[in-house]
Amino acid sequence: MKFTCNQQVLSKAINTVSKAVTNRTTIPILKGILLKAKDGKLILTASDLDLSIEKIIEADIAIEGEIVVLSRLFGEIIRKLPNENITFDLQEGNTLIITCSTSQFNIVCFPSDEFPNISTIDTNERLSLDRELFKEMIRKTAFAASVDESKGVIVGVLIELQENYLNMVALDGFRMAVLKEEMKNAGEKKIIISSKILNEISKIVSEVEDEDLDIILDQKKAVIILEGTRVVLRLLEGEFIKYRDIIPKESKTKVVLNKGNFLESIERASLFAKEGKNNLVKLSISENLMNITSRSEEGNVKEEVIISKTGENLDIGFNSKYLIDVLKVIDEDQILLELNTSVSPCLVKPVNGNQFTYLILPVRLTTN
Repeated sequence: MKFTCNQQVLSKAINTVSKAVTNRTTIPILKGILLKAKDGKLILTASDLDLSIEKIIEADIAIEGEIVVLSRLFGEIIRKLPNENITFDLQEGNTLIITCSTSQFNIVCFPSDEFPNISTIDTNERLSLDRELFKEMIRKTAFAASVDESKGVIVGVLIELQENYLNMVALDGFRMAVLKEEMKNAGEKKIIISSKILNEISKIVSEVEDEDLDIILDQKKAVIILEGTRVVLRLLEGEFIKYRDIIPKESKTKVVLNKGNFLESIERASLFAKEGKNNLVKLSISENLMNITSRSEEGNVKEEVIISKTGENLDIGFNSKYLIDVLKVIDEDQILLELNTSVSPCLVKPVNGNQFTYLILPVRLTTN
């Protein structure tokens, strides 16, 4: 195998595929990147068996072939080389000679025959999405998924295709995110994708300029295709929680307020919210005012936010982190809070429409 390609182009491709490389594996080959020089192209592939990423770039191929290089070492070498053409020449004994300007590296590689095969999906079920929309939907939901691997499918995000909508749902037992976008779909389908994988996909989507991306689906896998990049991922298996049953149907108290003012007040109040006490901030809702308080051994804080309220007055406590996480991903200036009691979930919604619903469980307040 012998080929030449540009340092900057190759470095970007390594950055993309290395998102699928895991250092936690006991299988050495999975710490590598497969380089395949064929038909005037260089194909880079990495996989941790759950997520596989393939990137195709232009290269001048003198001799076709394939080899596996250690991702970390190979990436560091390429990044530190000057922005010039680099020549790669594979010798007997699986030694790859890398030459660029006045630099030469000899690195030991792995044969490619043990590298996992990235299988294709034989199906016509295809979904086309605007990449910016997909990235935004990930940003606004994936944070709410559980990070506890023992919790089963709730470490993933539910993508629910309906005739006229696409819903994305994530929850972790303390909060839930539901996002809804109008979209014409050929049929109804539900898939669950790991939130970690979705966050990596979001980074990849940010690196390309294509307006759209295609998702091809089957029962156990999905393939995302965009601008010379193919991402193959394993879907999570199992039944997602019936999230609609969790959402309260009625509310005794409704509050409309400015999201920015609310977020800034919660962030300031959280400075006194102690980690050991659920980052507790207390909201006292009465008439046209919400008092936000927090206290610790170091001191206390009181914030006031002007609101528009209908219904009953209410005192309720929350983990400030869960409130902040939700408020940071909302773009609207005005938001609606729907509440019932001090121990019932709070819903955060748009003032108009139903594009998003965030549910946050309260923290039980102690009486002094």
